[in-house]
Amino acid sequence: MTHLAAAIQMTTTSDKAANLEKAEALIRLASARGARLVALPEVFNWRGVRGDEAAAAESLEGPTLTLMGGLARELEIYLVAGSITEHVPGQSRRYNTSVIFEPDGSRLAVYRKIHLFDVDLPGRVTIKESEVKIPGEEVVTASTRLGTAGLTICYDLRFPELYRRLAFAGARILMIPSAFTFPTGEAHWETLIRARAIENQCYVIAPAQFGPNVHGFSDYGNSMIVDPWGRVLARAADLEGVVIAPLDMEYLERVRRELPSLANARLK
Repeated sequence: MTHLAAAIQMTTTSDKAANLEKAEALIRLASARGARLVALPEVFNWRGVRGDEAAAAESLEGPTLTLMGGLARELEIYLVAGSITEHVPGQSRRYNTSVIFEPDGSRLAVYRKIHLFDVDLPGRVTIKESEVKIPGEEVVTASTRLGTAGLTICYDLRFPELYRRLAFAGARILMIPSAFTFPTGEAHWETLIRARAIENQCYVIAPAQFGPNVHGFSDYGNSMIVDPWGRVLARAADLEGVVIAPLDMEYLERVRRELPSLANARLK
């Protein structure tokens, strides 16, 4: 059976209320266009300076995810709340957390980003995500009526071993909500997404942040939906919005049957 999926592209700011209003409007638009699985980008509800992050963080029961669960229930869709900054009681650091909701509004699965981006290039750039974030430890799949989804976030895309574990755990759909910078996005985004789709014979849904951001650089956008053969079924233009494409599990199983690379794999 074929179902429609949607990837939402946003430019998130430090105005959480405005971000949530925009996210809700785009979710409703995707649902109105027939999408049964809708995915938001990484940090869709808030992006701001590091000093304000603790105040912007929320629990899983906070207002952002409460709103997302309510929308999933109202619209009767699977909704991937790309990621939020999750408050951890008693900790000075926080999780980067993605949640998928069932059509009844309940939480189906929670994934906390495993791979954190730490880079130090003297005189150029220093980014240490691990100073403010706690790495997750669990590989997470979620069983949906559209197919089993494997949950990941942004920088995870560069670690193919995670996606192979998800494929062997039954994933047919790989979720990659992201905020890729323009230079790395232009160089690697499409190549990596198509590689993850081809080598794991999965659909990939990759909603992304787009345009100038609060940190003073630009995000690449190009939100995509890619099929198990590596074909780009949908790609966002250079603006905020929604892209939609079909997920055909009969086609996926045919790809896996006619090119049985997963079945032939020896290192599991």
